[in-house]
Amino acid sequence: MNNKQTAAHVPMMSAMPRARVSLQRINCNYSKPYPPDGQESLWWERLKKALGTTSSDFVNATLVQIQNASRLPSGELSEISVNAVLALIEGAKPKNEIEAALAIQMGCTHAVTMTVLSRLGGGIGGSRNSAMMAAAAARLMKAFATQVEVLRRLRNGGSQFVRVEHVHVNDGGQAIIGNLKRI
Repeated sequence: MNNKQTAAHVPMMSAMPRARVSLQRINCNYSKPYPPDGQESLWWERLKKALGTTSSDFVNATLVQIQNASRLPSGELSEISVNAVLALIEGAKPKNEIEAALAIQMGCTHAVTMTVLSRLGGGIGGSRNSAMMAAAAARLMKAFATQVEVLRRLRNGGSQFVRVEHVHVNDGGQAIIGNLKRI
């Protein structure tokens, strides 16, 4: 397959850029988010849309929560991690604050999982600490998978599709159960 064929299968991104923040450090625990391009009103509307809300308070609270979950193993705030969590949330396309809250939890769970895995990868603290970190990472990954499933159920109403087929085989007949592939 050549590059032209590959490019034809890639969906086009929307013209509106992703919601992003730049951080100005206020103290060791908090940084003030501001627009990376200087267009504050447009930036704020982009954040509201990414979070599926019309509430500025919801956006403010979310940005604090994301910062708290987006710390590097050293404890420093990571602008890259904050923007990665925002991208994950925006990718979930929340339609309201309930879906956004779940997407925020998913993004924060992912950020914390990656921090735990990075600490585990360095073998920091010996074998007992490594075992605790591995267990924590496993629980976080399971929580993330559960959150994805909850979001799916929330959007689809929890309904499942089950297809039941009846096959009647008369005396002396034969039937094959399963998928067949013709050669």
